[in-house]
Amino acid sequence: MIDIHQLRHYVKAMSRARKSLALSQVLVALLVLAFFSSGAGAGTLLDANPNNPGQTLDVKSLLVKGKTTLIDFYSPFCPPCVRLAPLMAKLAKKRPDLAIKKVNINRPGVNGIDWRSPLAQQYQIRQVPFFMIFNPQGQLVSQGREATETVGGWLQEAGLMK
Repeated sequence: MIDIHQLRHYVKAMSRARKSLALSQVLVALLVLAFFSSGAGAGTLLDANPNNPGQTLDVKSLLVKGKTTLIDFYSPFCPPCVRLAPLMAKLAKKRPDLAIKKVNINRPGVNGIDWRSPLAQQYQIRQVPFFMIFNPQGQLVSQGREATETVGGWLQEAGLMK
């Protein structure tokens, strides 16, 4: 099923953008269409920081003991992030050994990707999506480009990407 809180978060973020972007209504429609047409209901991913998006965060607090944890830093203004969201939900469903935590780097009220947010600064995020992968023992095993390649491999193995 589609997580209504995640959908509401994206829709709310896109609504804020409508005030300054002429195409935001189209983006909202595409976002909703992507959620419903892509089978996002195959798995549910919640934002790990819904009450304080863009603020500093100890990612160690998000780790799931005994599972490989994937931290997915994203921006609701990042088209690849939006397209990837339903695939990540499906991956979460297909891989019970994997815990996926979505972390929004954007502060409320910031239109566009918030590169200056405290969270983006804390983890020196220069591109989104940005991934960090922790093993079941809680040790960081990869991040950035290497983690992106690993995630791409997982998506291919799961039959979600060619």
